[in-house]
Amino acid sequence: MKTIIVEDSRLAREGLKKMLQAHPALQVVGEARDADEALSLIEELQPELVFLDIHMPGKDGFELLNELKKSPKVIFTTAYSEYAIRSFDFNTVDYLLKPIAPERLAKAIDKLLDADDAEARSDKLDETSQIFVKDGDHSFLVELKSIRRFECVGNYTRLFFDDEKPFIYKSLSKIEARLPERTFFRANRQQMVNLKFVKELDDTVAGSYKLIMLDGTVVKVSRNHSARLKAAFSL
Repeated sequence: MKTIIVEDSRLAREGLKKMLQAHPALQVVGEARDADEALSLIEELQPELVFLDIHMPGKDGFELLNELKKSPKVIFTTAYSEYAIRSFDFNTVDYLLKPIAPERLAKAIDKLLDADDAEARSDKLDETSQIFVKDGDHSFLVELKSIRRFECVGNYTRLFFDDEKPFIYKSLSKIEARLPERTFFRANRQQMVNLKFVKELDDTVAGSYKLIMLDGTVVKVSRNHSARLKAAFSL
């Protein structure tokens, strides 16, 4: 989960980053010292989570959130308890008082991840589901079963269906969480395929698999996913 730390104290930022190393589900992609710096960073990187101090030079944390077009999830980090009630006017996961204890941080992150898992489970798609895809000036209403594969390209994911290859601004892992597991298979870190579009399985190299798609695309299966491939095809 892409994460940004907004905190005017360098020591506090470094301390929080160090504690977050124990939580690999969160990837710190940036940090800011004040609200103006944070605003630019959030608009550029589109993080899913922000650790946000309230009292900072210039605008405070609440003013920053009010300026955002789309608010990410927020874990407040502050030395002041009196703003706790106000904090929940926003997309707040938790409210941590400084100094932050590792155990308290861990509880906040568990709460965040549990909520994400519950959201994913309640929002599962099936083969007949239709999804809306907007890519630039083009919009598509696509039936899930017609998508041949997904491919990660930086912060975007490319969809392949018919003769179209639009991008959507969503991580491959987020997409995977909503897809039916019996239909879509995560072959490697960058690619996920619709098993119904697989024409051939190449296992000529011992311990290594390649999927030959109906359109001729070759997708290599990573060693970490080989066991799941065997289960999917009952090998």
